[in-house]
Amino acid sequence: MKSFLKRKNIEISVKRYLIDALGAMAQGLFCSLLIGTIINTIGGQLGIGFLIEPVATIAGTDYTVGGLAMAMSGPAMAIAIGYALQAPPLVLFSLITVGFASNALGGAGGPLAVLFVAIISAEAGKAVSKETKIDILVTPLVTIGIGIALSAWWAPALGKAANYVGDLVMWATTKQPFIMGILVSVIVGIALTLPISSAAICAALSLTGLAGGAAVAGCCAQMVGFAVMSFKENKWGGLISQGIGTSMLQMGNIIKNPRIWIAPILCSAITGPLATCVFKMEMNGTPVASGMGTCGLVGQIGVYTGWVNDIAAGSKSAITGMDWAGLVIICFVAPAILCPLFNRFANKLGWVKPGDMKLG
Repeated sequence: MKSFLKRKNIEISVKRYLIDALGAMAQGLFCSLLIGTIINTIGGQLGIGFLIEPVATIAGTDYTVGGLAMAMSGPAMAIAIGYALQAPPLVLFSLITVGFASNALGGAGGPLAVLFVAIISAEAGKAVSKETKIDILVTPLVTIGIGIALSAWWAPALGKAANYVGDLVMWATTKQPFIMGILVSVIVGIALTLPISSAAICAALSLTGLAGGAAVAGCCAQMVGFAVMSFKENKWGGLISQGIGTSMLQMGNIIKNPRIWIAPILCSAITGPLATCVFKMEMNGTPVASGMGTCGLVGQIGVYTGWVNDIAAGSKSAITGMDWAGLVIICFVAPAILCPLFNRFANKLGWVKPGDMKLG
């Protein structure tokens, strides 16, 4: 069995499934659901006709350019997962159907369903790939057959479970905004820097509202915090690559000296409750944006999109100066001030030394 799995490149490990696959799934989400949301937002706010007018009508539903991208989120996630699992071409292409089915049947918890179903379907497809003379028939049939069966069996339950957990987190944040603001901000911020996907986690749990705002705060504390703290070592390139790229670049340095992580974590423990209790910052855009922070300014675009959605729904009258002030302070100003301040104390204690955050 071990030799068979090795020959088929089937590696049953936490790294392969919860790091590689989850990270790739987030990229699939970004290239479909998130990009589609951004296109719709730009088109709506700037009044660009070809971005807000329907370009296709399918089964009686009109789709804009952004709408078409958003509709393909299931297939995009599944293909990304298959790519991370190094699936051969026939398996990879078959995952298009699997991703569509699991995402559609999973409802609000579609991304979580896609993660589980796509992994199992891809590995099953890899197991039978090129084992018969009619591979072009067997591999797609096995991959799609298992994928559709698991989607019908698991996806609704996984969707309900993810939705329940997400609702529970959001309900708890509403009832206890201070405590949950800290917990959500710290946990999602840590997930952002770890080699897993905070965006995929937030998407799987449909994390929005105050909890989504706290998640954005935690992610920004990590990204902006590391970017500013390490400016002396990494200059402008490091500021940009971490500030609007990812704080995951510091993971190697964190392994060498975990204490460099103290400042961003402390910062997120402050900005989280500031977001929930003081500025009431909610993230009511696409849930995946809750876990993106300042990566391409997606988190901020998500918050803004949420404001627009709330105004359209009648639950918000207008975007206020307090809204903008909260967004700028939570996402940029506070991390840029607090993280270097906390890091200075760590320097004085000898916990962090110059060069500890130097990027290779």
